[in-house]
Amino acid sequence: MNADRTDPAVLREAIAAELQTARDRTAALTDCVDDRDLTAQHSPLMSPLVWDLAHVGNQEELWLLRNVGGHDPMHPEIDPLYDAFEHSRAERPGLPLLPPDEARRYAHEVRGRVFDLLEASPLEGAPLLDAGFAFGMIAQHEQQHDETMLITHQLRQGAAVLAAPPPPAAADRLPAEVLVPAGPFIMGTDTEPWALDNERPAHQVDLPAFRLDTAPVTNAAYQEFIADGGYLDPRWWTAEGWTHRMQAGLSAPLFWSRDGGQWLRRRFGTVEPVPPDEPVLHVSWYEADAYARWAGRRLPTEAEWEKAARYDPATERSRRYPWGDQEPSAEHANLGQRHLQPAPAGSYPAGAAPCGARQLIGDVWEWTASDFLPYPGFTAWPYKEYSEVFFGPEYKVLRGGSFAVAPVACRGTFRNWDYPVRRQIFSGFRTARDAEDA
Repeated sequence: MNADRTDPAVLREAIAAELQTARDRTAALTDCVDDRDLTAQHSPLMSPLVWDLAHVGNQEELWLLRNVGGHDPMHPEIDPLYDAFEHSRAERPGLPLLPPDEARRYAHEVRGRVFDLLEASPLEGAPLLDAGFAFGMIAQHEQQHDETMLITHQLRQGAAVLAAPPPPAAADRLPAEVLVPAGPFIMGTDTEPWALDNERPAHQVDLPAFRLDTAPVTNAAYQEFIADGGYLDPRWWTAEGWTHRMQAGLSAPLFWSRDGGQWLRRRFGTVEPVPPDEPVLHVSWYEADAYARWAGRRLPTEAEWEKAARYDPATERSRRYPWGDQEPSAEHANLGQRHLQPAPAGSYPAGAAPCGARQLIGDVWEWTASDFLPYPGFTAWPYKEYSEVFFGPEYKVLRGGSFAVAPVACRGTFRNWDYPVRRQIFSGFRTARDAEDA
């Protein structure tokens, strides 16, 4: 969000546009299937789509109408049903959830009242109001659930119901890796108006030089790991990773299958050959880490990833995005469900970082070596359940977003996290090595 924060009219227009973009996407993801699909649980890892549909409205009511606007609750009896901490995803199908039409009406009514509130809000004078933070938080929240619903669509069985054009082809021949120079840089942010608490505060980190893959690891490269017995050799796996690989029977990325001499994948209801040049998708942290070890490399740390993505040695400052401070466009990155797959590795030259790395934003979430931990001086805000309750070694950090992430919920400082076993997410990776390695 880069609207003029000094002009309330411009800011209101930008906020309204982000809220509408999110709602249009929510509608597209829920109107394309019938009520049976909306109320079904397509995987115990995910909520029924109808839960997400009402949850985004409930959170919008809670934060904007109640907390910002001071309104009385519209339907307080449903609050526990849509509290993400009250019931696990596996339990949600058994709850007395709002039926699809009622969920739509509820979310629509909330949104109408929110637009009225936005029109009257000074967008300053309180932490939740300054620069429209609470409105931006809700726009990001809905887009994050849109990505979650897209994951549910990928897990869903049945005919394809979503469509999008393919991403542009990559034409450049690129070096395999880039050098990121040694030295300090500013990680995190104090100035991004809609940054969430785990992105703050800005702080200096000093790193030795390292080399990073120019683009994410491709399907073709990952197939070499499989063909070389990477899934069968415990040398490449952590002890926990090997145990999980054995127990889960992992032998290839999720949604891959073998047909004779060809690898196929299922993508949103369509079975197709695995594209060799695309970044590998739907791999767990354990798989990414094992591949990196097999390749004689390692996963980058979170700090290394952010320095590669943001640090400009010419100005010695950290950019908002790899390409600069301007908002993402279709030339910069594969974001916002514009396409339903990653672009070929090496795409988007206009989105390259100063170090030369490409696709650090969009296409696939990238696993890093780092646990999800607070930055020095972290303060939970506006609620500890967003980040603080997840800090610890149980979660690994992912960076950069995917083709399913909206620009409003993706920037150079944005942090995602998940369990190292997770594969249904749109996750890939790139590898790194110390600069002094031969």
